[in-house]
Amino acid sequence: MNSFRTEIEVKENSYKIEYDTKVMFLGSCFATNIGQKFKESKLQAMVNPFGVIYNPVSVANTLRSIIQNKQYTESEIHFKNDHWHSFHHHSSFSHQSKDSCLQNINTNNQKAHNYLKETKFLFITFGTAWVYQWIENNQIVSNCHKYPAKVFNRFMLNPNEIINTYKKLLTELLVFNPQIKIIFTVSPVRHWKDGAHGNQLSKSTLLLAIDSLVEMFESSDYFPAYEIMLDDLRDYRFYDDDMLHPNRLAIEYIWNKFELCYFSKNTLQYQKEMIKLVKAINHRPFDSTSESHQKFLRDQIDKVKSHKINYPKTDFSEEIRFLKSKMV
Repeated sequence: MNSFRTEIEVKENSYKIEYDTKVMFLGSCFATNIGQKFKESKLQAMVNPFGVIYNPVSVANTLRSIIQNKQYTESEIHFKNDHWHSFHHHSSFSHQSKDSCLQNINTNNQKAHNYLKETKFLFITFGTAWVYQWIENNQIVSNCHKYPAKVFNRFMLNPNEIINTYKKLLTELLVFNPQIKIIFTVSPVRHWKDGAHGNQLSKSTLLLAIDSLVEMFESSDYFPAYEIMLDDLRDYRFYDDDMLHPNRLAIEYIWNKFELCYFSKNTLQYQKEMIKLVKAINHRPFDSTSESHQKFLRDQIDKVKSHKINYPKTDFSEEIRFLKSKMV
């Protein structure tokens, strides 16, 4: 016997991400992890413009708000614990000032609307089928903002509810942006507070719904991050200390599968160059004022300028500014 594990073979996608392809990530913290890998490689990505979202209905509400460029009003935010909150947004949008809270929410939504219009790939990661419904108006919330449990109904969606929501939503999305490709994933993070069985029921619900949607929409696909973690990396050495979240090694492994699936050869080369560049720029010298380090800084500026010629759509202004600030 030559193999002691069941490796997941991911089929190469026929549509490829180039260095200047605009990509958006929506959903759970796994979407944030992969989106962050894009940013580290200086690839164009917008990651969770409303903050981390876990359930399919909240992801749908977010996506519809972005498509419609919804402008939130005072009636849609709530005051608690000295801050204004939106049930559609992460707590990072909360603010002591009502006007500042609304301005931040609406400014970010305008940016997301403009970005989504030019986005080629939208990655949607569902984390759980469990939802919290605010009893006051039957609204399913994205974030409870530490409100007491008694003001919410908690229940699990069924596959048909998810399918019916996204049948209409994805049709709207494809009218808004006909070129977009939608890639679904299920977060490999287990929601253990529901127990092992409850978590499996939730993930199964998500998988069944996604499978139906991929069959319905030719422009959609599925990336098996969940299966890679649960079947390929089925060992606790690939988990964080909480034994629930993938650790750095697991994320890197899934990322490598992702690259081979979606990146063109040119993008893979670009990524290597950018990681090498960023690593060099972040180098911390023993003596920053030494002539050797000053020469190193000048050389890096020349390299950045050279990269700018090769990759004109990449913004290197932050790197140039940083390098110049370190020069004597």
